[in-house]
Amino acid sequence: MGEKIFDCLVLGGGPAGMSAALYAKRGNIDVAIIDTNTLGGQPVNYLEIENYLGFPLIEGWELAEKFEEHINKFNIQKFTNEEIQSIDLISDIKTIKTLKDTYKARTVIVATGAKSAKLGIRGEAEFLGKGVSYCAVCDGAFYKDKEVVVIGGGNAAVEEGIYLTKFAKKVYIMHRRDELRADKIVQKRAFENNKIEFIFDSIPLEIQGEKRVEKLIYKNVKTDDKKELNIQGVFPYIGFSPNVELINGQIIQDEKGFIRVDENMRTSEVGVFAAGDVRKTPLRQVITAVSDGAVAGMSAVRYLEEVDMLIKEGALKA
Repeated sequence: MGEKIFDCLVLGGGPAGMSAALYAKRGNIDVAIIDTNTLGGQPVNYLEIENYLGFPLIEGWELAEKFEEHINKFNIQKFTNEEIQSIDLISDIKTIKTLKDTYKARTVIVATGAKSAKLGIRGEAEFLGKGVSYCAVCDGAFYKDKEVVVIGGGNAAVEEGIYLTKFAKKVYIMHRRDELRADKIVQKRAFENNKIEFIFDSIPLEIQGEKRVEKLIYKNVKTDDKKELNIQGVFPYIGFSPNVELINGQIIQDEKGFIRVDENMRTSEVGVFAAGDVRKTPLRQVITAVSDGAVAGMSAVRYLEEVDMLIKEGALKA
């Protein structure tokens, strides 16, 4: 690509990234998306979405497909399946190096999303793909007529637990508190499902088995009593951790690594914005990610307009 310098590079092709690119492109700036995978982000892992305004019920992959069809109408450049090696957000001209090429831009919007948080217990890593899974939609069919446990009490945990009942003969949902955090309507569906059994006030300690998962050791946080659960699958849904490994230390983040931004999605570094699940936010949903992206895209446009005006007036050097 030589020395081409984009006005804006969007890191991440999920809902936040695609929305950011759309709004930036409509602001008449040269924008491109870089993603380590194909476009789509988290929605492609969701069987059904029923809280995205305008779509009472839609499959996750279908919504992601509609997002991509929309940005394609604006001929937004996309560099997908790029393995990123380094990211420089500090310099005036930002640089993203991948195995394929080096990309430069005047502004960057970080929309790299988040991944499922790990339990951090013995056996979790050893049995990954052998009974431990972070995606019920991806792997649920492998657990036909088996017993599984979902760890967590939020919407993702409970919704995925309900989904797993399509295959498993028994689904345990384990939560460290005495009540769920999921929306009431989601809780109601779970409580009415006779394949689901709840284990409250409990945390997992160890996953055991020979070649595959066979049991989960857990304890009650109020009594300290330890128990065994004979299951063939463990699905952790205890939250998310941000995809910021190549960004850490360049901009201000919270104690968990999520990027801190202001109301305009501006980070602590000039010309760098963040949107979606990667930022510190009280709600991580597809609809909030899209909203974040819109704000970030427009903020990048306005920032560049201000810089160009200062250059024109001689207050800044080009």
